Amino acid sequence: MSVPKIFESEYRFLLILWEHEPIGSAALAKLCKEKLDWSRTTTYTVIRRLSDRGVVKNENAVVTSLVSKEEAETAEIEHLVEKAFDGSYPMFLAAFARGRSLSEEEVRRLKSLIEQTKEE
Repeated sequence: MSVPKIFESEYRFLLILWEHEPIGSAALAKLCKEKLDWSRTTTYTVIRRLSDRGVVKNENAVVTSLVSKEEAETAEIEHLVEKAFDGSYPMFLAAFARGRSLSEEEVRRLKSLIEQTKEE
């Protein structure tokens, strides 16, 4: 499934939804007021927009996500790599590691992840 573009404010909204879903739209609007200082109408507008794009489902005033946090993060990273690094993951990793020191454990975990994703 292709994940639709999720904008920064929508992502902050989704963080709340992922933590509390399934949740009634009124309760979600209250949480968004507390955490994002959004009005009820702003929350309902975002629910409608994300629903139209297939990111959330609002059925009988109960909101659930159709895209997981992991799927949204992966899509955002893929977009970033394509836009900023011309699709090159080695260039992305070089930029990521530049100017910082990685612990032995972080290096081991990165190597393990790379090994797991090798094409056979």
